[in-house]
Amino acid sequence: MYEKIVGFMPDLLAHVKNNEMIDTVGNIRQSGRIILKQGMVIDPKNKVEEVRDIAMLNGEIAETASSIKEESGDIVVNCEGLLVVPGLIDMHLHLGDLFEVTTNPIFCAVEDGVTMGLSPGAGNTFMAPSLLGAEVDHGLPINIGVYLGAANILGTMLSTEELIRLFKGELDEETASRKMTRNGITNTTAALTVGIKDHMGHFIMSDENIERIYEVTDGAHLLYMSHTQDPAHASRLASLARGRRLHLAHATAAGCGTHMGAAEGMKMVLDLVNGENITAEFVTTMLRSGRGSREGLQLPKESQRLAYDALESGKVKILISDGQNEATMKGFGDTRDDIPAMLELAESGVLSLSDAIACMTKNPAELFARTTYNNWWNEKVGHLGVGALGNVTVIDKDDKLATYTFVNGEMVAFENRIVRRGIGAGGWVSRFGMIRKTGVGDLAMFNYNR
Repeated sequence: MYEKIVGFMPDLLAHVKNNEMIDTVGNIRQSGRIILKQGMVIDPKNKVEEVRDIAMLNGEIAETASSIKEESGDIVVNCEGLLVVPGLIDMHLHLGDLFEVTTNPIFCAVEDGVTMGLSPGAGNTFMAPSLLGAEVDHGLPINIGVYLGAANILGTMLSTEELIRLFKGELDEETASRKMTRNGITNTTAALTVGIKDHMGHFIMSDENIERIYEVTDGAHLLYMSHTQDPAHASRLASLARGRRLHLAHATAAGCGTHMGAAEGMKMVLDLVNGENITAEFVTTMLRSGRGSREGLQLPKESQRLAYDALESGKVKILISDGQNEATMKGFGDTRDDIPAMLELAESGVLSLSDAIACMTKNPAELFARTTYNNWWNEKVGHLGVGALGNVTVIDKDDKLATYTFVNGEMVAFENRIVRRGIGAGGWVSRFGMIRKTGVGDLAMFNYNR
């Protein structure tokens, strides 16, 4: 009836032979490598833009070459016709915020190619690292970190100098217990942050308190991120910086016309950016043809043109999502627009493809390396060189989606769906680098024996 014989696949799949179950996979000598074959590698930091193979082993990039010889047990992923780029760093992405009970913004971000998300919670307290860190311990498919809320940082009895000592890991137990909190878990983990965020929409601080935050972030080498939707507020923060570092969050929001003329507000904020101590970021959703989220803010064409000019000139070098739109604490955009926005910036000639990819890989890593004085950010993330963490985003440039997402050498998403065995691949990120567990989520289960 059928001419072609399909046959069996005994070298690949478990099967039964001679009344015995054969564990084919278990009998393969495992090299442990994942090899991404023949993708178009775009690695801005290492100035690579060519078809290459990339091998990952033990959570890191082990080898890159024009061709890597496969060994028994290698997991080989065909990337022919796809873009292979460093894992996307979304340095302003609301994750695990407030009453997040029905949506999955963390998993959505990974499906969209994000491998590291840094979350500026609406009211992040000193408890944020322990609360979200426990989620990492329970298993998340992403490298995640938080910014603490500026007003909440000043809500304890700690002096400015004591706050600096806290974030440097130098504050003694007695002072923390008397002047910060009676919660030992919070005292222990409070310093595990990447920066401090001034939430203009929620709190307005005095000049004296803003000065204290600058002293803390400058002394402890933390990123100070501020709102820009109200250009006057951004100008106030910039005037108080006096050479200290300030990062202007979602600067495209200033061009949406909520607080003054749209183009006037956009220009006012862009004039503050000098690329040295004052930097800025743009929301990917607002750079697309729709000009923003219809349930959020829309960026008029004139403001959008100013944003394109700032990217083209190199004044602004970082893109973020500020998502997710479906989340309880939504921002101004969505991670679904990260990859399309970068590709469209290249297609329209605003940026080269490499420069567009750099806006969510190399550039944020370099900003954190400069701010934290920690070269871990340059060495381990934002590029695909040997020794970097195995964070890789593989993109189909035709449908503008992430085909594969790898976090710390594990496949965590495939064709916009979570790979469940990779749910625990992520780690906790602070200004000091990354750890795989905080230990908070395991306290009730067991103790780690030394």
